[in-house]
Amino acid sequence: MKNILLIHTGGTISMKSDEKTGEVKPDAKNPLMDHINDIPNTVLITTELFHLPSPHITPKHMLDMKNYILKNVKEHDINGVVITHGTDTLEETAYFLDITLTIDIPVVLTGAMRSSNELGSDGLYNLLSALKVATSDSAKNMGVLVVMNDEIHTAKNVTKTHTSNVATFQSPQYGPIGIVNKDGALFHHKPLTGRSLSVNNLDKNVLLLKAFAGMDDSLLKAVSEVKLDGLVIEALGQGNLPPALLPELTSLLKRGIPIVLVSRCFNGVVQDTYSYEGGGRHLKELGVIFSNGINGQKARLKLMIALENTSSHIELESIFTD
Repeated sequence: MKNILLIHTGGTISMKSDEKTGEVKPDAKNPLMDHINDIPNTVLITTELFHLPSPHITPKHMLDMKNYILKNVKEHDINGVVITHGTDTLEETAYFLDITLTIDIPVVLTGAMRSSNELGSDGLYNLLSALKVATSDSAKNMGVLVVMNDEIHTAKNVTKTHTSNVATFQSPQYGPIGIVNKDGALFHHKPLTGRSLSVNNLDKNVLLLKAFAGMDDSLLKAVSEVKLDGLVIEALGQGNLPPALLPELTSLLKRGIPIVLVSRCFNGVVQDTYSYEGGGRHLKELGVIFSNGINGQKARLKLMIALENTSSHIELESIFTD
């Protein structure tokens, strides 16, 4: 018998479509609460921690989820955790939990692309699949996982790739690490897990910008006017920026603002390859921190959390190589 902590947080998986207008919105009650009760050999400990569309989810909500999970794992005999979540920010919550939780039991996030009463609704099926993974002994020590559309993805690599397709969650660089079928979870890869970061508060202001052709430093100047603790830039290609950005970027670095570089490409990692003005090697020499292949939204969360632990440039560089 497995004890599974089932946490509902809202999102399309908990919404209904209005038959007259077609609009999708939260209902007074989460419809999943009435449908998942009797799972063979499983005891569900169910709570509705939030009832929010995922664009309303903030890093502080993610911290609340992390603390709630740790509290229940400590106080009860929990064998696995499943979280239902809206898909827009699901990958960010999954990654936040992945780098802050220090438990070996399965933690699985899932959601839906179609609301509960739409034709072809995928929410209940995805939830059942997530429960299969959470009750699998093979899912232990795998880090936080995302289960959607019969596939199992790591929190580090998964991203939402389509606005409406039920197969929206993909891991562009490496693909899923397993599949779900009628018999349960089947893993064909085991991910390498990086270091965990402790976090009790989230007080750092970290912003995310995306580079584009002809970009100047006007956005950086605007950013520098606010209280800024860190900055993530989605750079071009292997990690290059237009040269017009450099005056203000250099000024931010001299002020001690850590700047982390990721690529706006969804495959590959940034590298200090090009030595021209604004090229990766030039940026590395200026003190820009290079990430290890995560996307911009995840790098922002990682920098927020890392800055709660250290302000050392060397230590931050080490954290972003994991």
